[in-house]
Amino acid sequence: MNDHSPTPPPATVLIVDDTPANLRLLAGLLDSAGYQVRPARDGRMALSVAQSAPLDLILLDIMMPEMDGYEVCRQLKADERTRAIPVIFISALDDVHDKVRSFSLGAVDYVAKPFQAEEVLARVRSHITLYKLQRDLREQVAELDAFAHTVAHDLKNPLALMIGLIDFVMLQFADDVPQEMMEFLKKIESTGYRGVNIIDELLLLASVRKQDVKSAPLDMEMIVAKAQDRLSYMIENYHGELHIPEQWPTAVGYAPWIEEVWVNYMSNALKYGGKPPRLELGTAVQPDGMVRFWVRDNGPGLSPEKQAVLFTEFVRLNEVRVEGFGLGLSIVRRIMDKLNGRVGVISAEGQGSQFYFELPAGQVVSV
Repeated sequence: MNDHSPTPPPATVLIVDDTPANLRLLAGLLDSAGYQVRPARDGRMALSVAQSAPLDLILLDIMMPEMDGYEVCRQLKADERTRAIPVIFISALDDVHDKVRSFSLGAVDYVAKPFQAEEVLARVRSHITLYKLQRDLREQVAELDAFAHTVAHDLKNPLALMIGLIDFVMLQFADDVPQEMMEFLKKIESTGYRGVNIIDELLLLASVRKQDVKSAPLDMEMIVAKAQDRLSYMIENYHGELHIPEQWPTAVGYAPWIEEVWVNYMSNALKYGGKPPRLELGTAVQPDGMVRFWVRDNGPGLSPEKQAVLFTEFVRLNEVRVEGFGLGLSIVRRIMDKLNGRVGVISAEGQGSQFYFELPAGQVVSV
């Protein structure tokens, strides 16, 4: 059976050297090896070519007039269009400081002149292969992210419709529906909310992983009020009792993410607290300048073994498959990592649990 799949185009290599003899030597070497070669005799021409044509690798000389190789590499790595292209320095400079500077600017390799043809070809081949694998992986991850978001939103729509219809039935036909059937409807509604919550957590996890945000002073009173409003149905169903401070110290962070932290901690306390649950929200400035915020519950407490794994991926608070929030706690940890904060728990069996997070006080930073 003949393979009629198209032959992939040859990899394209940009060679930058102000010495014509060196340029011809490298161009002939790579051309004979099957690569498509783009020559450039100075740094400005190199930047122009890199920004206008797709490249798989750049061979870059250091000692050039007007703009040396270091500056060319710096500008390549500062430009989103060219940042990912691997750069190999080829230079007569063979001092360790030159090599260290090259790698610190983002080069992937360094070849000293005079060079062996076999060595150059081996390094070019290796880095082009690695670059193409990384590029394919980035494309696959982007496709997977897009697919996951599409599936998530497609799942939320029917769940939201189901919850809305059940609410309508329970309100309009409360006197006509038997009590046993009403309990079934409440369980279906609760399951629908759980499904929406899982989808929202997965979407949030993806956004925290990819998104860069800027921290700013937080209006914690408003953030907590929004979280409490989002959990009003749970507070009513669990007959929860909340105690909230009248004043909050100033901390910096990203308000939408901090709201998610409060929602996670408070929902955990409602589900795993006492019967009925009693939640105490609190805050205190720490000696190191961080501000600690917490939710303390009146639940059964946690063993040291459970505390050790709470903030890892996909761990449930209970061994049985009830409404576990391991994914939510792992998201809390990721949020705090991105915001230069900390998370933790203070608990003892029979004495309840205090879940806390800490944020910097009074300093606005980019993360």
